[in-house]
Amino acid sequence: MGSNKKRKHSPISNDPSLHDSTASRQSGVAATFAPVKHPHVESQHQESHNVTDEAAEDDGEEWTVVGRGGKKRKTNNYPALVYADTYKQQSSIKLADLQNLVLYCLAQGTSPQWVAVRHHGQVNKAVVLFVPGLERSMFDGSVALDTIEKGPEQVPPVGNGTAQSHESRISPGVSSNIAMTLNHASSHTHASPDDYLPVRLAAENLPEPLKPLADRFEYLWPVKAPGDDKFAKVYSPLHHMLNSQIPKSQEQKAADKAIKGAKPMNDQRWESKRTPITTFISSKDELRENDYVMHPAWFGTEPEKQAEMRRRLDAAQTADSGWVDSRITDLAAADHLNVSCEKGSLTAGRTVLAMDCEMCTVEGGDAALTRISLVGWDGEVVMDGLVKPDKPIIDYLTRFSGITPEKMNPVTTSLADIQKRLLDIFTPDTILVGHSLNSDLEALKLTHPFIVDTSILYPHPRGPPLKSSLKWLAQKYLGREIQKGHGSLGHDSIEDSRACLDLVKKKCEKGPEWGSVATTSETIFKRLSRTPKKGPRDAAALGGPGKLGAIIDHGAPEKNFGQMASFSIGCKTDDEVVDGIKRALTGDPDGAEIPGGGVDFTWARLRDLEFARRWSNNYRYDLIQMDNLTTQSNEEPTEPSPSELAAKVAATVNCIKQVHESLPPCTLLIVYSGTGDPRDLARLQQMQRTFKQEYKTKKWDQLSVKWTDTEEQALKRACKKAREGLGFVTIT
Repeated sequence: MGSNKKRKHSPISNDPSLHDSTASRQSGVAATFAPVKHPHVESQHQESHNVTDEAAEDDGEEWTVVGRGGKKRKTNNYPALVYADTYKQQSSIKLADLQNLVLYCLAQGTSPQWVAVRHHGQVNKAVVLFVPGLERSMFDGSVALDTIEKGPEQVPPVGNGTAQSHESRISPGVSSNIAMTLNHASSHTHASPDDYLPVRLAAENLPEPLKPLADRFEYLWPVKAPGDDKFAKVYSPLHHMLNSQIPKSQEQKAADKAIKGAKPMNDQRWESKRTPITTFISSKDELRENDYVMHPAWFGTEPEKQAEMRRRLDAAQTADSGWVDSRITDLAAADHLNVSCEKGSLTAGRTVLAMDCEMCTVEGGDAALTRISLVGWDGEVVMDGLVKPDKPIIDYLTRFSGITPEKMNPVTTSLADIQKRLLDIFTPDTILVGHSLNSDLEALKLTHPFIVDTSILYPHPRGPPLKSSLKWLAQKYLGREIQKGHGSLGHDSIEDSRACLDLVKKKCEKGPEWGSVATTSETIFKRLSRTPKKGPRDAAALGGPGKLGAIIDHGAPEKNFGQMASFSIGCKTDDEVVDGIKRALTGDPDGAEIPGGGVDFTWARLRDLEFARRWSNNYRYDLIQMDNLTTQSNEEPTEPSPSELAAKVAATVNCIKQVHESLPPCTLLIVYSGTGDPRDLARLQQMQRTFKQEYKTKKWDQLSVKWTDTEEQALKRACKKAREGLGFVTIT
């Protein structure tokens, strides 16, 4: 390499030391980026062995000896973020990258690969602000933010972005850049550099409500939301930001590689907490989310019961269609058993039955019940029998069900006979256990309110809507191989019932967090609590040797991730959230709850804009609130007027501004939207669910919703749009 080498760069922060010096010594990932400078600073020749620096006015800066020649250089240890054009970014950053940046600065995590952090050890605090409702389209005028709607600025498209210089790819105007990106992305299905390169903010090119952001952040970063394009799913951005994988030793990694399939759970260091099975009964919301037909006992008022009855009538799930409900009128009918049962009893005095069914395909393409198995808490078989469908069987599904024509020929038991027997068995104290029992109960045409579903009890590592298979759960948590006949001889419903039962017993013995993400990952709050504090502050007075974290959110955050945070603050408005952040950063004046000096990490969410736009990023909230948007499956989601939206955006940006101004020096601030606009995705997913339900019972010309390749492609485009989030990062 020659001794005189000029390089251009774009630092991400407004750190004065970057303006005052023309070269800097990089460490970690920064070393791979090479020396970097502001574009407006004249390029200087740099010696390969000696590093020179302009004299700084501040005599208090630390003197450091660098280079072979022993030249002295004044350096500033103030932390800063640097983005270098010499680093070729290959894809959008993800929420895991933002989380990794926090852990790198506060918890000795691995260095980020998308940005360099100078003097990361000097970062004292971090604030992560979740702002759903912000989206990239606001920055180019596609979403109007004033009374006069303006379209995106017309910019000539630029190929794949690889032949242009850094200055042409990231020009001073964010409006033209994002317009260029959106125009390019809309005409290409493959990923382009224009889709993931950061875009510099310039106040003169931003809509009025967004201008304050340019004074505090230098770049807008495209951030890809977690999801699955193949199945058109978007996962929780809250879950992926606040959960991190537990680091493994080299020995553990080597052992995992030697094992095929699910890795057995190591419970040697697990602290068991015996928990009664009643704790794990699925809630009303959980049952709805997982497509259960709801039992009438879940609805306390007459209007609720009538509304549910109308829904079931439309879906052909009433008595006229052969459905029955277990004889339970009140959810509290078995509560007395909790008092009278022996203390510490896992069953809490209830009758626990594990159930599994096998199905076949009948004329018309519907699934029909062919076998049912019930197993008691002691593992003994309560019921096991074959069932003759009402319609002719066209596919026995032997490779899955194990059912053959020879087995079914002598069977005379009908579905109605099985329903009658089950209604006599199921009492108010009966708890049904199974894996994805909604499918089994639908085949039985039966509802029951007390369900323990192992697919809910043991959530998928990547969160909903994904679900782990029973075979995988048994291998991981029971160390047991089941369904060995899968694809040839079929499953054994008794074996599957016992596996479900043993998974529930294991959960009751180990505690609520066993089998959850807490066993394979940990919250960012717990990770930070294991990181020692730095500085002269008394760790004991601040609640322990580890770093402290706070969560500030609308509602009651202490019920979810707030359980792992040192402090949680519930709010009703965004203004209260801002006040909560200020309190978390500085602590209570008297140290009554939050000690003086505040916490090290703060996560907060602003939701007023999200509510105003009528879209949500919370998985449960989506399914409940989106019903208001999708009463008609072909109805487009609504948007507030430009003036109303501009006012809400301005209020949200003002909250971000207040948070930024309240931050102490050396604080990392991350603002992220989580997702793009999810309303089209929610609407199309609702259409798809309606279609699938109606398709089972109605003819094509009777369907209220038609699902064709046109809708399928629209769903994929909506998923792509919903995954287009954004982020801003800076260090104060």
